Amino acid sequence: MPDESTVAMTSPDASETGRPSEVTPRPYSVAEFFAGIGLARKGLEAADKVSFQVVWANDLDEGKAKTYRGHFESDAPEHYILADIRDVAKDIDRFSVPRDLDLAWASFPCTDLSLAGGREGLKGKHSVTFWHFADVLDSLGGNRPPVVALENVNGFATSHGGKDIKVAVRKLNKLGYCVDVLTLDARRFVPQSRPRLFLIASLYEVADKDDRRNTELRPNWLNPVLDDPSLRTQRALLPSPPELLTCGWSSLVDADTAPGVEWWDEARTKKFQSELSEVQRARVEALSETGRAKYRTAYRRTRDGKPAWEIRADDIAGCLRTARGGSSKQAVVRIEKGKPLQVRWMTASEYAKLMGAGDYVLPSNRNQSIMGFGDAVCVDAVKWLGENYLGPLLSQQFRLVERRQTIPVISPQELPTNAVGSFAGLLIEKDGTAQPSLLDKSESNGRKRSRKLAGAQQS
Repeated sequence: MPDESTVAMTSPDASETGRPSEVTPRPYSVAEFFAGIGLARKGLEAADKVSFQVVWANDLDEGKAKTYRGHFESDAPEHYILADIRDVAKDIDRFSVPRDLDLAWASFPCTDLSLAGGREGLKGKHSVTFWHFADVLDSLGGNRPPVVALENVNGFATSHGGKDIKVAVRKLNKLGYCVDVLTLDARRFVPQSRPRLFLIASLYEVADKDDRRNTELRPNWLNPVLDDPSLRTQRALLPSPPELLTCGWSSLVDADTAPGVEWWDEARTKKFQSELSEVQRARVEALSETGRAKYRTAYRRTRDGKPAWEIRADDIAGCLRTARGGSSKQAVVRIEKGKPLQVRWMTASEYAKLMGAGDYVLPSNRNQSIMGFGDAVCVDAVKWLGENYLGPLLSQQFRLVERRQTIPVISPQELPTNAVGSFAGLLIEKDGTAQPSLLDKSESNGRKRSRKLAGAQQS
């Protein structure tokens, strides 16, 4: 017989024996908060063996909204809500926040959490928006989505000595969620160094845990939050991600005849060279020794109060950024023996390819593209998470722990008098608390999602 501490779910048409059957694919509905230009959507909707559909998106940046709508041109006008999350949190009905969501994705601003920003943390002007997103979840009450994914820079884990992420996890705990934390670098999929932190909050707790420490997905610096006994966290057992790429940027460089490719003139190039340190000049010399053209990326920094250009030694692009928070745009350097050094700004097309969005419909304004892609999440990283974590979690492919203790999910005021029901596998009691139910009879817009114990009839 199956372990009574776990729950394996099946589709509604499972056989009478209780054995698992193939789940009929249906799109999982997603709301994309802090949507930007929609790269999280591209990643989710590109996932294999699981179907996601982003039904609602929100951001306050008009340029990003225009870019998003230019790519997803078949969307209804009301799909992308151009509004401040602060206002959305105050009145979710006014902004038509869906109440039948399976997943809420939130790539909230990283400015106050990154090294390039002021490190003001969750109290900063930009990253404080996490709290407004949490208010939206709170306002949804018993209709809050069973799974929430948050994305930000790795610096979130160490902001204010690790206090910020613990406060965020504790808030999600109060909303009924168990939280997993992992890091995933875009460099595992595209030739760009872009490590990012992902918080996967779920009303479900998985039974198969990863008890290892210092793994690719959960290095030791995540232990302080994941091992904090005062927090409700989990380490879901996941497949290993692809290995980190060691090359590939050169293969993505646009041809000289491509739109936006504008090599700098001699005067500007000489100024670039004058701002190279001895170490950087030696690097250029070493790279030119092979005799064939090499492409590298470069950032302009400030060292000892003076501007300085730094060229990467490898065939990997640096982390794409915007001009906000003290960051700079990324330049392309062509190095070839016997020929003058050439420098130019990276094109919008190259930005798109480095984010896994080579097929994106680019706006005519280059800066508009750079702002959109520099603030975004890598398409392939989201796709991997959708296929290997979010999809299996929502489809109940993971074995789930049957939690008998009560979890505050909604207030009694949100329930009709003497109401008893279930939501996302949680049995709603009369007092407004919840505990897992082995049979979820909740309905969402008329769609019954009944699930049964797998193997319950097995001896």
